Amino acid sequence: MAELYKIFKAAVDFKASDIHVSPGEPYILRRFGKLRKVKSDVLTPKKCLQLVNELLSEDQQEKLKKEMQLDFAVEVEGLGRFRGSAMLHNVGLGASFRIIPDKIPSFEELGLPEIVEKVLDNHQGLILVTGATGQGKSTTLASMVDYINTNRAHHVLTVEDPIEFIHPLKKGAVNQRQLGTGTLSYANALRGALRQDPDVIMIGELRDLETTELAISAAETGHLVVGTLATSSAPKTIDRIIDSFPPGGQGQVRAMLSEALKAVVTQRLIPGKDGSTMVLAAEVLIGTLPMANLIRDGKVFQIPSMMQTGKAVGMQVMDDSIQTLYEDGRISAAEAYKNANNSARFKPFLDKENEGKE
Repeated sequence: MAELYKIFKAAVDFKASDIHVSPGEPYILRRFGKLRKVKSDVLTPKKCLQLVNELLSEDQQEKLKKEMQLDFAVEVEGLGRFRGSAMLHNVGLGASFRIIPDKIPSFEELGLPEIVEKVLDNHQGLILVTGATGQGKSTTLASMVDYINTNRAHHVLTVEDPIEFIHPLKKGAVNQRQLGTGTLSYANALRGALRQDPDVIMIGELRDLETTELAISAAETGHLVVGTLATSSAPKTIDRIIDSFPPGGQGQVRAMLSEALKAVVTQRLIPGKDGSTMVLAAEVLIGTLPMANLIRDGKVFQIPSMMQTGKAVGMQVMDDSIQTLYEDGRISAAEAYKNANNSARFKPFLDKENEGKE
């Protein structure tokens, strides 16, 4: 049994989200957004190499040596799955591991707005889940696939790096492909996907121009495409996609994106007031006809005001979501102030909270 399995077990029991293995440090766990050092011996470079290699096949070890980094998944019977990322840095080999829950959470458990369910009833188009690293994008994607798998007899094809949640046999058929072992790249898998009769295509990350272009094309040609981008807001997501294309092709991309885009859900995980949970704040853009016109005409700067006035169709900006969480007593004023896009909006609440502590 790999030595790290004991640490994985301790991390799961501790309700941690991530485990860090780094030379010159003890084991480090991330719990509710904060790093905590475990009372253990300091890890040497040799020990770190041994710990990581115990989890890898010979092919994976060779790939790590060659590319100096490696993404992989580890399954521990009776405990769950872990997404690993190993990398060489200035003091040796280190790795981080994300704990993947054994059960795919529902939208309600995640705290996603009800409009997400309605958006998934589209039979074609592009849905993007965005946010910084560690904000729960992969879990939301898995929850979306599970919702479709539970409610519709559809063929869902996923492309992941690596495969995280394993989808069981339900109403639909889910085929999961992993970069490196099941396909060469996201773009390679997407090119093949269009000939594999999918109803829904889930892309782990739109990480390059070719993948983005193929995803938009697939969404335009009758498929429901769900993917992620590491952007901090819905308007920035639109900008990122358009700016990734050469200037000469941006007009065409705006037109294609305006037709294909059904929704952008931007996530931010905030430490809960009870100190034992992370609470989800969500910004939602819906691809209405007026929104499509703004995207096509290059008026991205007007999107936030349209989102403010589009509450009737399920749109909301991040700060409104944060205010609702604060008013419901789920997060503190300090966390609301720290996580808001416009922190001045929450300054009076913070001052009031600080007065109560004096």
